[in-house]
Amino acid sequence: MSSHSAPLAAPAAAPPASARSRTAGLLAAYTAAVFLSAFLLFLVQPLFGKMVLPLLGGSPAVWNTCMLFFQAALLGGYLYAHVSSSRLTVRRQAMVHLAALALAALALPVSLRSAAPEGGAAPIPWLLGVMALTVGAPFLVLSGTGPILQRWFSRSGHAQAADPYHLYAASNLGSALALIAYPLLMEPRMRLATQSATWTAGYAVLALLIAGCAALIWRTADAPAPAPALDSVDTAAPGESDGSADSGGATSAVADAPAARVTLRERMIWTGLAFIPSSLLLGVTTFITTDLSPAPLLWVLPLALYLLSFTFVFARRPLIPHEWMVAVHPSAIAIAVLLLTAGYVKKPAFAVPMHLLALFIIAMAAHGELARRRPHVRHLTEFYLWISVGGVLGGVFNALVAPVAFNEIWEYPIILTLACLARPWPEARIPLRGHLMFAVRAAAFAWGLLYLADNQEMRPWLFLLMAAVLINLLNALLGRAPLWLAACIGVVLLVRASSVVNEDGVLLSERTFFGRYKVVEYQHNGGFHVLRHGSTLHGAQSLEPYRRREPLTYYLMHGPLGKVFAVTADRAGRRRVAVVGLGTGTTAAYARQGEDWTFYEIDPGIERIARDTAYFSYLADSPARTRVVLGDARLSLAQTDRTYDLILLDAFSSDAIPVHLMTREALDTYLARLAPRGLIVFHISNRYLDLEPVVAALAKDRGLVTRAGVGPRDRRPYESTSTWIAVARNAADLGPLTADANWWAPRLRADVEPWTDDYSSLLTVFDW
Repeated sequence: MSSHSAPLAAPAAAPPASARSRTAGLLAAYTAAVFLSAFLLFLVQPLFGKMVLPLLGGSPAVWNTCMLFFQAALLGGYLYAHVSSSRLTVRRQAMVHLAALALAALALPVSLRSAAPEGGAAPIPWLLGVMALTVGAPFLVLSGTGPILQRWFSRSGHAQAADPYHLYAASNLGSALALIAYPLLMEPRMRLATQSATWTAGYAVLALLIAGCAALIWRTADAPAPAPALDSVDTAAPGESDGSADSGGATSAVADAPAARVTLRERMIWTGLAFIPSSLLLGVTTFITTDLSPAPLLWVLPLALYLLSFTFVFARRPLIPHEWMVAVHPSAIAIAVLLLTAGYVKKPAFAVPMHLLALFIIAMAAHGELARRRPHVRHLTEFYLWISVGGVLGGVFNALVAPVAFNEIWEYPIILTLACLARPWPEARIPLRGHLMFAVRAAAFAWGLLYLADNQEMRPWLFLLMAAVLINLLNALLGRAPLWLAACIGVVLLVRASSVVNEDGVLLSERTFFGRYKVVEYQHNGGFHVLRHGSTLHGAQSLEPYRRREPLTYYLMHGPLGKVFAVTADRAGRRRVAVVGLGTGTTAAYARQGEDWTFYEIDPGIERIARDTAYFSYLADSPARTRVVLGDARLSLAQTDRTYDLILLDAFSSDAIPVHLMTREALDTYLARLAPRGLIVFHISNRYLDLEPVVAALAKDRGLVTRAGVGPRDRRPYESTSTWIAVARNAADLGPLTADANWWAPRLRADVEPWTDDYSSLLTVFDW
């Protein structure tokens, strides 16, 4: 029985040691169960992502679609928790939930049970269908576990039963730790099958824990929910706020009475406060992995920060006061906006942490408002349901609407503008004179931010000083007017967006499921057409007639690839060549009359660009027979009966690599399609991953010989240094490369094992 129900005539006697032990054990059991359910819930996300991401080219859109599915399944789980809590007693709900856990276990262990979609097929429906069949049932049941356990705990008679929201903090801590533990501990040490088996074992342990939690509260399960202690709630009316930041953290604006009615307005506020960080999470992820740095590990960091914000704000004693986050909230938005408007993408080591810091602060402010407005425990499952609705809406906007509606990543600046509203609003009505004052301030700050964005050439110390002064004044003078803060930020981003839309020389700006591409014409040095994917250069072609068939960027005649083609010069005119990765079709410049060239490309958008002579003419100008096969290259190669004299693997230069093209099984597929005296050539240029020991380990594992080359040193515009590794069955097939002083035997590393379909670790080859 809770302490507030004791007689008033005398202080309650201290509970006996056995009762204290039972109370501590109950809290520990529920905390462990909630933590483990969330840990498993978010551990399966990178685990399944590792299975499916490579089949779809490793683009950020794949991760966003996975996130959309997980958010939708989370909504389904919360809906299940809410409906079952509304209609079932705790005992009946316990029996139903244990049965659901047992039925979902029939889908385990987690494994990929479907091949990649056929070339040109829409990948989003395929991916969502595969996820539903593979992890849908376990994920949905686990999603409902947290709210259900919190409901059970509220009927346990524990001293903290009236306010079980601290269990939500334990849940999000488990989620964040799972995302961190996977790349650091699990992926480098376990094969995929072992990871799946370990996850299944954890699921079994969780089922036992949940059964134990049900047993612990079976006697008190169907007692009425206790009223919260008077010192743990705010006295504000439901749905209202005092407008100050210092009421946040551990207090609730609507928890003061069990019978308090939750209004439609309050539900919409919950949804909006959940929508903004959810959409911002996906927008930041897409932006930093496309425009700043496509390093694969960066896909996990934003989600971990997002989850940690829930952990901090719903903790029983928040480590970071809510009012602190509200105070720096406008500054965080201004920093992100300044980086966006200034086009600051050349130094990701600085820009990426700043964008992630802004995400964390905005999420802390918005989620802190959610924590401040949390309802009485009677409405607990409905509260989580509306939070989940907001999360799903964020996923729908970013994963489904934005790629169709926008050619650029406009969803990020749009949500930054809306984020200005995710803070306490003033209760008192602002008079007309006050609005005029805020309008003048907003206009002045908008001008100041645009001035800084357009004058980056000023002395660094002066730029930083002006930025610091402007950002701090923005906090002080517009922080109390969220609408005018949003107007200021929106105007700045709108002006900058107009300059991007009207950028000189842009011939095409296109966004597909696999990436965002821009074809730009530059007039210097005779003129060039350039294809970019975010910050990655994918190809270029000279506009000068005598240089139209000259391969540029990574494919130079006087570079490593030129030497590779020299090895097979004796077969020129009758070579059969397979190229994995089309790009602009630059490698077709090496083709000769009578040859047969097959390009394997996963993105139909890239094929359209390469075939359109208004952009690039390498394919159209090629004298060889050329064809493009759409779909996953490895699967397409496995299904053909053709053999090739040369297999070029050029799918790794975008930094976020498709791992399944660099495994033992993939190499076996290439060898099966390699003609006698043939070469397999890996393009391993990468800003973040050291892929040389990976290829070396694969070659040694299969008894093959290798040589690596890099160059050239002297370069003209749009000539890039690149690294290639040639793999052959014997040294004779490598020809002059074995004696070339500029080519070496790729180095092996003791900590890099041969990658397989069941094992790979990007962390071990990350170039710190």
